[in-house]
Amino acid sequence: MISRTDALELLTSKNTEPNLINHALESEAVMRGLAKKLGKDEELWGITGLLHDLDYASTKDNDSRHGLDTIDLLEGKLPEEALNAIARHACEMNGADEPSTDFDYALRCGETVTGLVHAGALVRPTKIDGMKPKSLKKKMKDKAFAASVNRDCIRECDKIGLELGEFLQIAIASVTEIAPEVGLVAE
Repeated sequence: MISRTDALELLTSKNTEPNLINHALESEAVMRGLAKKLGKDEELWGITGLLHDLDYASTKDNDSRHGLDTIDLLEGKLPEEALNAIARHACEMNGADEPSTDFDYALRCGETVTGLVHAGALVRPTKIDGMKPKSLKKKMKDKAFAASVNRDCIRECDKIGLELGEFLQIAIASVTEIAPEVGLVAE
């Protein structure tokens, strides 16, 4: 399996926009948090979260290839279950199989929730510090807030046995651990 150092180097060679790097780092953190909670391989889940959008810059104008080009880039570097999760996180766009495993659903809801957590932190004076699941649940009801974040995908957390509040708490705690790296600390 690819090392985190090599994965980060590969990520930054394919994506130069800071927001994409932040999303990848936050997705990695959330996936590690979910793996820990579910008793799964934290390194595998984390690296998969880090690299899941590896092809975003090159497929943003051809979303039917999103995830699939990442698989081509990572063949032999990640196990099959990780490659499947990467394809399935964007199955509505690329025609891949529907998600079916905890790994698949964790990546889908885990990478999606980062948009809500990040946007929620940006509008708070204390940024992510002190953020609560209750406030994110309220933000989820406001369709204009972080409008591109798919709320239904976030709710797929129930497919991995987590109720929404618990899932949001894991996401908040996970992103809090890397908050300085992704610009979510109050100055």
